[in-house]
Amino acid sequence: MIIRKKEHWFKMLFIWHGSVLPGLLPRLLLLFLLSLAVVYAHGTIFSFKVPLNPSPLTLSGFVLALFLGFRNSASYDRYWEARKLWGILLNTNRSLVRQFLTLPIGPADTRRTSSFVGLLNAFTFALKHQLRGTDPAVDLEERLDKEQLAEVSSAKYKPIILLNLLARSVARERAEGKIDPIQQACFEEHFNQLSGIVGGCERIATTPIPYSYRVLLHRTVYIYCFLLPFGLVDSLGWLTPFIVVFIAYTFVAFEAIADEIEEPFGTDANDLALNQMCRMIEYTTLESAGLPVKAVPVAATDVID
Repeated sequence: MIIRKKEHWFKMLFIWHGSVLPGLLPRLLLLFLLSLAVVYAHGTIFSFKVPLNPSPLTLSGFVLALFLGFRNSASYDRYWEARKLWGILLNTNRSLVRQFLTLPIGPADTRRTSSFVGLLNAFTFALKHQLRGTDPAVDLEERLDKEQLAEVSSAKYKPIILLNLLARSVARERAEGKIDPIQQACFEEHFNQLSGIVGGCERIATTPIPYSYRVLLHRTVYIYCFLLPFGLVDSLGWLTPFIVVFIAYTFVAFEAIADEIEEPFGTDANDLALNQMCRMIEYTTLESAGLPVKAVPVAATDVID
């Protein structure tokens, strides 16, 4: 994800990095060339004049804009729900660290605190890798001991195994009399929240917007854009290619943005900055526990996640 500071309105007109325009240029160039050919042929195909005027295009364009609006709303709902889940993950991790540091019968020693916080941070990074389908080995090796790593490495759903390890560490504190049953229940409540976050993220990642709906909208957008030159050539003449490209950019860009944010855990320019979030969560948990901080969070400007 690209995170930018707010730019001046005039400068935003020329921003290239982070927009969807680079990926759309080949399609827009094709439409521009088609429009030039239509203008040159005066809207005829094999001596047949295409009898199309702007009226049906205006009506269908309005309906298409509504459908694109619904498509973008559906995609953004998925994106925003994913962001809320990761916000809850941050709050839950902070609460768990605070609880572990204030055990009823004296605080836990540094070794146990470091192990507990390491498991929490390993859980966060493992969740990111599971959602992106990447290998978590390097991140887990850095945050787990050999015994924990051996138990987690062979698992398919590593965040869930790490949750089990967290629950067992709290159970050990209970067995040693450092916490009472009520305190253990509070830990379990937060562990259930973490489990719910994993389930919510998996639901978003494994349940895309219905494919037939995407195909229908995709076809409609491009058929509309390819018909535009024939409807505008008689009234606009040589201005037709420029107006067609401008209108097509709006419709095609809306569809491209919706496609990007539909899968919020990916690595496209407009997906969630999971790398940055993981580093920030780790930073705040280590700092809260009084442990050495490994890295300072990246400044929120021009970040590619």
